Amino acid sequence: MALAPMITIAPVHAQKVPDTVRIGYQKSSTLITVLKTRGTLEQRLGALGVKVTWHEFASGLPLLEALNVGAIDVSADVADTVPVFALAAGAQLTYIAQEAPSPSAQAIVVKADSPIKTLADLRGKRIGFAKAAGAHYLLIAALEKAGLSLKDIQLAYLAPADGRAAFERGAIDAWVIWDPFLAAVERQSQVRVLSDGRGLADYQRYYLASTPFAKARPDVVKVVVNSLLETGKWVKQSPRDAANLLAPVWGLDAATIEQANARRSYDVRAVVPERLAEQQKIADAFLAEGLLPKKVNATAVPVF
Repeated sequence: MALAPMITIAPVHAQKVPDTVRIGYQKSSTLITVLKTRGTLEQRLGALGVKVTWHEFASGLPLLEALNVGAIDVSADVADTVPVFALAAGAQLTYIAQEAPSPSAQAIVVKADSPIKTLADLRGKRIGFAKAAGAHYLLIAALEKAGLSLKDIQLAYLAPADGRAAFERGAIDAWVIWDPFLAAVERQSQVRVLSDGRGLADYQRYYLASTPFAKARPDVVKVVVNSLLETGKWVKQSPRDAANLLAPVWGLDAATIEQANARRSYDVRAVVPERLAEQQKIADAFLAEGLLPKKVNATAVPVF
């Protein structure tokens, strides 16, 4: 395995098959959080002699950076923008599943009394968002619609918690954010949605594994994917139960979580080349802004 230490045993060329899967996730990783809270994967993978460890990250970019350097084996869902940056860094990653689009689950918000009324009004304003997140691409697409680019605004790269604090104290004029943080600020503050992703960014979320791990333990990856598919259906069919389960874990009230979950598809499906078309569009947009070091072929990637 390229990203794992070599184990010297007899015969000397043999390699140890991983008996632990290290799963990385973030707060918006709803389905993985449900599985973690219920202990589902520990039970199912335990039958295969596989242990599970959990590793939380503030946003998608550091999550996939950890996948790239071999610190984790499987990544919970990240926005469609994030793998593009990982690919540009030469990451050995395999797409194992995809959630169908949820364009209204991320948005550009301003204070309710803000003078910003249109996307064109963002010119010269200070806007906060997480670098490489889906929010980053939504902002690029929204600015383009208004005849602007990132060079026409003041950028503030902020993780979700820092972004909320900066937005509340007026340090930024607008905040680009995703659920459940979006639902939380809508319910807890006087805000106005300037634009969500509809007509601008599909916001498809991807689950990934390091390619060496996917090759070494396809049985583990299959259990994870099947569990995600099953959990996605449960969350949509039982929204109140899902919200009640997540509330103490996320530290949010159930009504806020239910509002956020209503905007996510949670429709877990296989990744096929024709569904990666927007990935290339995203990669080209970031390259044009000078944010990628090289052109990325976002559709020529391993899929599970």
